[in-house]
Amino acid sequence: MTIINRRIVLASRPTGEASADNFRLETAELPPLAEGQVLVRHHWLSLDPYMRMRMNDMKSYAAPQALGAVMVGGTAGVVLESRHDGYAAGDSVVGMGGWQEHAVVDGGQPGVLRKVDARRIPLSAYLGAVGMPGVTAWVGLVHLIDPKPGETIVVDAAAGAVGSAVGQLAKARGCRAVGIAGGADKCDYVRDELGFDACIDYKAHRDFASLAAALDEAAPQGVDGLFENVGGLILDVVMSRMNAFGRIALCGMISGYEGAPIPMARPQLLLTQRLKLQGFIVSEHLPLWPAALKELGELVATGRLKYRESVAVGLEKAPAAFIGLLHGANFGKQLVKLA
Repeated sequence: MTIINRRIVLASRPTGEASADNFRLETAELPPLAEGQVLVRHHWLSLDPYMRMRMNDMKSYAAPQALGAVMVGGTAGVVLESRHDGYAAGDSVVGMGGWQEHAVVDGGQPGVLRKVDARRIPLSAYLGAVGMPGVTAWVGLVHLIDPKPGETIVVDAAAGAVGSAVGQLAKARGCRAVGIAGGADKCDYVRDELGFDACIDYKAHRDFASLAAALDEAAPQGVDGLFENVGGLILDVVMSRMNAFGRIALCGMISGYEGAPIPMARPQLLLTQRLKLQGFIVSEHLPLWPAALKELGELVATGRLKYRESVAVGLEKAPAAFIGLLHGANFGKQLVKLA
């Protein structure tokens, strides 16, 4: 059976903001499977902010995305054909198949493909709440911030896939959860549906004094832990309200992903408040994944961890959805439905 695969590759590197011109849609015939290989039909593609950094040819925690190669990305799908004993046609799997409708995978390569149970948990959730974003939230909160009951935890990008999980996990540990999100509708969702104690609409507080006053109201006892996704003004304001020995899990700096510098207004607070700031990459904490996935999976399966998805339909919609993600257009986890 001949299969024509559609894929999106990186056509050029952005200069400034990413645009649709940086991507190219291609078609190619897939070769027959060799011994040990698995053919996967992707049903879902995950779009995540880290992809923007990898589009640049610069030193970072991961190699730059190669020009002319399929864009990197997490995928969830179903095995169509297998020549590996560990997989059979019909198995639900997740992996890093990239921006394409099919992938031929070496079934024996560790960590490339993982079977999942799509009966208790929707397949798409393995790219969000029970996938890399959920594990990122768990590792940053549980392992780095290490929250104690009664403490106040702040997370920005709180309506997104990572931030929404951070707040709910913090509440489950007896903490006060304060979110920061863009827009009244997102804040209503974070507070009323996800159960955060408070949510600040940063779009209504554009300067330091206004945002700081809003944070004082939302966190009257100060801030003990910050899960940081954005950087810039928000980081400066929250740091100014952190209690002594506060902890910051630095997950992302999305305010600078298009190349703008991100100065820190008062770095001396790291000293005077004896703050611990730890940047982390979730793929470097693989020993923690089983414990994280066990808790996240149980919470989602029993309805105690809520999540929301923004879905673009069709591979050709991926570039526009990705650019929208970088500008906060998504509401919850951004996915592309491929089948």
